[in-house]
Amino acid sequence: MGTILGIGKEETVKVDTGLGGLHLAGESAKASEAAGYDGLWTAETAHDPFLPIALGSQTTSTAQLGTSIAVAFARNPMLLANLGWDLQALSNGRFMLGLGSQIKPHIQKRFSMEWSSPAARMREMVLAIRAIWDTWQNGTKLDFRGDFYTHTIMTPFFTPDAKELGDFGPPKIFLAGVGPLMTEVAGEVCDGFIAHGFTTERYLREVTIPALARGREKVGKTMEGFEISAPLFVTTGTNEEEMAKSLEGTKAQIAFYGSTPAYKRVLDLHGWGDIQPELNTMSKAGQWAEMGNLIDDDILDAFAVVREPAKVADELAARFGDVVQRLMFYAPYASDEAIWADSMATLKAAGTPA
Repeated sequence: MGTILGIGKEETVKVDTGLGGLHLAGESAKASEAAGYDGLWTAETAHDPFLPIALGSQTTSTAQLGTSIAVAFARNPMLLANLGWDLQALSNGRFMLGLGSQIKPHIQKRFSMEWSSPAARMREMVLAIRAIWDTWQNGTKLDFRGDFYTHTIMTPFFTPDAKELGDFGPPKIFLAGVGPLMTEVAGEVCDGFIAHGFTTERYLREVTIPALARGREKVGKTMEGFEISAPLFVTTGTNEEEMAKSLEGTKAQIAFYGSTPAYKRVLDLHGWGDIQPELNTMSKAGQWAEMGNLIDDDILDAFAVVREPAKVADELAARFGDVVQRLMFYAPYASDEAIWADSMATLKAAGTPA
């Protein structure tokens, strides 16, 4: 792992990548580990995020595996505790439980689940998961009583054997967020934070980091040992045609995220909030192909590293090297894997900045 700066001190950057779909998960995980990636993440989009990790854990031995993200409010603390425990045991301590809230319409209309006070609910959910793990690992009486979740029954028949985790202990919990309240919760009760792809360097520094620090301060902790994982937009190509396609794909994805009201605050910070309602209207009209036209060069440059392949790694390090401990190349377009292999090698070979 290459050495870069992180949260005011030297850190080692971990370069992660996505884990292939269910049928390809085993081979994808094996190939990505062999290529040098440190972490393999799954997303809850069209498929379950946990099953590929179970498969990938059996074809790898060193790479960490995590969900980025699993929709927390589509489940309850006991289900997530079970999944986290089992995948940690199956992977020999390499699992990372990455959670996210999703947005209200999806929770209510897609998952048919309750939505209320998302930051407070998420805080309680994470604390409930930890309480359940404490019962399983240490024999502590389960007596978690909150405003949203209550867990007070745990008999031996339903208790996993603490020996299953060996010396690893339960997995780390990461939380995704955009708004300051959810981000502060991550700092308070989690081990790491997953930045949204719709994040700029300025937003990360001026909103995200201070919110995380406030959360850490609440429980008497600093940022030391706390990991920030970020999928970072990269727009690149080896020729004009590839660059044109990467520009189109990146602008379309930025526009898609920008249409979401919950993410307007990122645009507002830069003075671009006026385009959010227009993007939202276009999305409701099904004008997906046209939305990218509203993303001008200034917006693109704020959200994405736009560079030729040989300069991608240096620009990523320059923008994010002192604040991010884990990164992924976010390329919403077809690309040559060699580009990312070269960029990863450059990041890992980089020396400590002066």
